[in-house]
Amino acid sequence: MAASPAVDLAQFIRPVPDFPKPGILFRDITPALADPRAFATAIDGMVAPWRGERLDAIAAVEARGFLFAGPLALALGVGVIPVRKPGKLPAETIHHEYDLEYGRDRLEMHKGVLAHGARVLVVDDVLATGGTAAACMRLVEAGGAIVAGAAFLLELEALGGRKRLAPHRVETVLTY
Repeated sequence: MAASPAVDLAQFIRPVPDFPKPGILFRDITPALADPRAFATAIDGMVAPWRGERLDAIAAVEARGFLFAGPLALALGVGVIPVRKPGKLPAETIHHEYDLEYGRDRLEMHKGVLAHGARVLVVDDVLATGGTAAACMRLVEAGGAIVAGAAFLLELEALGGRKRLAPHRVETVLTY
């Protein structure tokens, strides 16, 4: 089967004003996920900066990070480590709690799932303030692994997430 030609991915990102609250312009990736050519373009764009890098795993942030992690892992020849909300993983976990603008949250990962010194790519859909990705990075490090960097489909530059993730390498496909 021949590869589909790349599309202008920005045309598949739908702006939704006043969601989830007035004054917020939400960038909806659902149209890009629904179109096979746009989804393939998104995956290709997320994979490209990491080809040739030594990676051992992808840590996927629940929930939309899961949508990108599988195809990226297959393309890069690595496995996927789910990083989930509390109570979703069946075996013993390690966790990291972090602050949100409206309270606290927690991420969990299975204990012992990462080899000591493994190089891990953190994957999620959107980089906004960087709080969730930073928490995932701390969790990966607590598991004895090394954060190789992070990959996102979108970056909302004005929210400063890239700065929060420094000094880690951050790659995004689209920036708003």
